[in-house]
Amino acid sequence: MRNVVFVDGVRTPFGKAGPKGIYAETRADDLVVKVIRELLRRHPELPPERVDEVAIAATTQIGDQGLTIGRTAALLAGLPKSVPGYAIDRMCAGAMTAVTTAASGIAFGAYDVVIAGGVEHMGRHPMGEGVDPNPRFLADRLVDTSALVMGQTAENLHDRFPGITKERADAFAAASQAKYDAAVKAGKIGPEFVSVATRSADKGWGLATADEPPRPGTTVEDLAGLKTPFRPHGRVTAGNAAGLNDGATGCLLADEATAVELGLPIGMRLVGYSFAGVEPEVMGVGPVPATEKALARTGLRISDIGLFEVNEAFAVQVLAFLDHFGIADDDPRVNQWGGAIATGHPLASSGVRLMTQLAHQFAERPDVRYGITTMCIGIGMGGTVIWENPHYERSEGSNQHSEGDK
Repeated sequence: MRNVVFVDGVRTPFGKAGPKGIYAETRADDLVVKVIRELLRRHPELPPERVDEVAIAATTQIGDQGLTIGRTAALLAGLPKSVPGYAIDRMCAGAMTAVTTAASGIAFGAYDVVIAGGVEHMGRHPMGEGVDPNPRFLADRLVDTSALVMGQTAENLHDRFPGITKERADAFAAASQAKYDAAVKAGKIGPEFVSVATRSADKGWGLATADEPPRPGTTVEDLAGLKTPFRPHGRVTAGNAAGLNDGATGCLLADEATAVELGLPIGMRLVGYSFAGVEPEVMGVGPVPATEKALARTGLRISDIGLFEVNEAFAVQVLAFLDHFGIADDDPRVNQWGGAIATGHPLASSGVRLMTQLAHQFAERPDVRYGITTMCIGIGMGGTVIWENPHYERSEGSNQHSEGDK
């Protein structure tokens, strides 16, 4: 098996879904094209013909997100016609699965260099558009009726863990907004953006250069009075959950020896990954067994993880993960630049956003050896990827394993 490295990641600014969002009149496949072209522009040392595969995820694979979008976007981006591509779907973990699937091909020797990513235009294609769930799911009581409504699954998670109160969820959400705002002002978030030309029949042409969803200055008091749309007197609100968003992400993955040969930078090394299933009614707990499985398979402990990028589909879901592993709500290792509650969660694209941020954090933290990207997944799953920092410098007293310790 060969070593797989994350070379670099980019993304479009994320927009709000709907007729007033920045991408309301922009095609989903054009967002992917921008990402692919930006990866190639940033890495002229990579001959386009050396790309062996393009794996692009979308949750709703119809319209401008259909037609095997990995292949069609590759052609539209100007990659040689010899470069194949495919589409992939694992709901929220689409881009994460594009990465792990393509990385497995690299490790096996089927590929040397791959572009992987995801897109979701929830304004054009709301989650569940055109689907026809088998009636046996309910008739045979395979799942609870709430399992297909993500906000209701989050309310179910509050029920299961009553210690995770609405007040805790709101406090976590306000902190996410504050951390994101500080990261933008410090220049931590922004370098990974590719600007996107936008068009509006009413306003004309524009240029998307920043995320649209964040609400800087949000306070716990602001969040306390928001409506609970999924349950009367519930705990899940628009303020302590990610919104409905549009956006695309992409990254370059490579065999480490190939990256060295071509002069490509090495942002992270893949250590291992796992996906796990849970009850669909509480899909938000998915990152817990996925992480336990990934740690067991790699011989690591939770104490070895120095940085966490946990997708914030709902605050309660992140808090359930932290409580399980005995991590404080405000632990500085967790989502140090904020998360999806602030920046948005365009479903299938979010996994690579997490990875790109972790790679940038690794570059600043040579004292940290391992980090994880993890997320909950609709229909009752979780996914976790463990990464190693290539900039790691072992210090006296470090509790992080060396290769010989495993």
